[in-house]
Amino acid sequence: MTALRRRLRALSGSIKTRVTLAAVAALALGIGLTTLILVTAAERATLATERDRELQEGVRTAAILTHRVVDLQRALQATASTLDEPTLRDRVRLAAFMDSKPVLRGLFSSLFVAAPDGRLLTLVGADGARASRLSVSDRPYFTRTVAEQRPIVSEPVASRADGKPVVVLTYPLRNAHGVYGVLAGVLDLRRRNLLQDLVDDPDDADDGTSTLVVVTDARGRVLAHPNRERLMQPIADEPRMADGYARWLAEGGASGGAVEPSGLRLPQAGQVLIVAGVPGPDWLVWRATPQAALLAPLRAARHKALRWASVIVAGASLFLLATLGWLLRPLSLLEARAMHLFDDDAPVHAGWPEVGGEIGALARVLRHVGAERAQLEQFNAQVLVKLRSVMTAAPIGILFTRDDQFELVSAHLGTLLGRDEQALLGRPVASIFALPDDHARLGPLVAEAWADARPYLGEWRFLRADGSAFWGQLRGLPVEPGHPDAGTIWTLSDISDQVAEREKLEWSAHHDALTGLANRKLFERRAAQILAGRGGAAAAALVMVDLDRFKPINDTEGHAAGDAMLVRVARAIDACVRGSDLVARLGGDEFAILLEHCPRHAAERIAGELQRAVAEARLDWRGKSLAVGASIGVALLGPELPDLAAWLHEADSACYAAKAAGRGLVQVAGTRAPTVFGPGA
Repeated sequence: MTALRRRLRALSGSIKTRVTLAAVAALALGIGLTTLILVTAAERATLATERDRELQEGVRTAAILTHRVVDLQRALQATASTLDEPTLRDRVRLAAFMDSKPVLRGLFSSLFVAAPDGRLLTLVGADGARASRLSVSDRPYFTRTVAEQRPIVSEPVASRADGKPVVVLTYPLRNAHGVYGVLAGVLDLRRRNLLQDLVDDPDDADDGTSTLVVVTDARGRVLAHPNRERLMQPIADEPRMADGYARWLAEGGASGGAVEPSGLRLPQAGQVLIVAGVPGPDWLVWRATPQAALLAPLRAARHKALRWASVIVAGASLFLLATLGWLLRPLSLLEARAMHLFDDDAPVHAGWPEVGGEIGALARVLRHVGAERAQLEQFNAQVLVKLRSVMTAAPIGILFTRDDQFELVSAHLGTLLGRDEQALLGRPVASIFALPDDHARLGPLVAEAWADARPYLGEWRFLRADGSAFWGQLRGLPVEPGHPDAGTIWTLSDISDQVAEREKLEWSAHHDALTGLANRKLFERRAAQILAGRGGAAAAALVMVDLDRFKPINDTEGHAAGDAMLVRVARAIDACVRGSDLVARLGGDEFAILLEHCPRHAAERIAGELQRAVAEARLDWRGKSLAVGASIGVALLGPELPDLAAWLHEADSACYAAKAAGRGLVQVAGTRAPTVFGPGA
């Protein structure tokens, strides 16, 4: 019986037994965590399913819009095929012809027939056909219809008849001699006859808890919205879609008016947001559904489960608290004595609990530590005095770190950082780096250097107490090679002047001194990178700009005026391109622009903007207003171009062709005639 008691006493005094009892109590907490994890996983699965369903709904709505536009265009085509030129020229016959098309009239808010010069020959409204003195000759959709001889769906515009927001569908009337008229159908966006049943009823207010469907054009202007007051307004003003629209723009969604018929999911706080494109008119269907509405049933279940888990955890916590309070009382006595272990007036062998097991063994170890502490502290004090003397006299910043914290710093380091030495002790090392990510990047570099048995040496930006930054050279060695936990000795010196001089030299080597643009060396290097990566890259273009009427400025006003004019032109060119494009001065009055990820139509548009910008640039010089022009050649990067020389030759040849054709023009390599982009064109 006595032996059994000894075993039970030893078992109860074991720390393993006590940890086991605590783990049993902690199991109750696992119940709540498990419940939370399972319900959260169910929420994610449900949300993923609902996102797919919302995407399908958006794609379906976009497909319906596509079919409706096609049906309307076919209706116009059917009518146009029976409207001959003699009827068009006879206003009475034309009015009777249009009055005889009730089905077509029912499809549109109004119809009109226009001559090739834009004059309306007849306007058909709810009360029938009537004469009109209006003209649409300046409308882009009309001029494109006549020029391209194909049907066009216009951007949203204000009606010339009543000022209401409308979309116009056109169809050219053609014969062997060309276009002799245009038949057009007008859709009043406020009546929404095209978008009927595709957006919520305007009488149903958007309270933020139901699905919101909005239709816009590729530029983000609202064509359909439950609130008709939002028509023609930017979708960026819609709170439930603004963030997703901004992300869509940032990812290039509006580049070239591109739309995605298969639909896209976009991030929007608290919403499931999708967008699907309507090919042809390049419209976009936006659909936003609150996540809270989709997850409401699951969240109610989660709240109920968490309430039950809270009750269980509370009970388990009380049980654990009572159990540990009884089991760990000797450990509490040991903790109270250990807190005074290094007190000078505390007897080394007094106050320790007399218990067995691991706690008793720990008490004996601590008693021995207390006996050895005096000698150890005396030795450490002598070492610290010597070390501080060395660090105070050193003309370079010295620091000792361990666990990514300052443990010892020199006076010169405090001077470099503008901080008191004592204020640095205990602070994280990351706090002196100018950029938050730099400290994380430093670790792998240090490990690599030490693995090669060499000290780490690198340059980083550091932060002073006043918020200013400086470049410093950092050198580090482990206190004990192979044992990084022992700490690291670092030296830090200010090299801001050396870095500034080096950066100035590097910039001068790759930029034109007069204009500040890239020089030929940087241009050729960037072009070579584009050529090397063109296998899987998007389209790219090279634009060559040669100034017209520049030599007379040099001859009559002097080279100072010529230089000032070159600077003015450089600024005008630089303002027309994207931040990712490269503008270079190749020499004299010759400039080149590298357009990456730029399809042909975008390159032509940018070239036209460049030509206009240069032509409109003015330099006030000694009472005179000086101006130049530009002949521009554009060469698209294709597989037939083997190297940079061939690409430059294509662009130069196109530029010379533009200059030979009369100057002030844009010539795309491989096309027959240059394009005029001058003022007033």
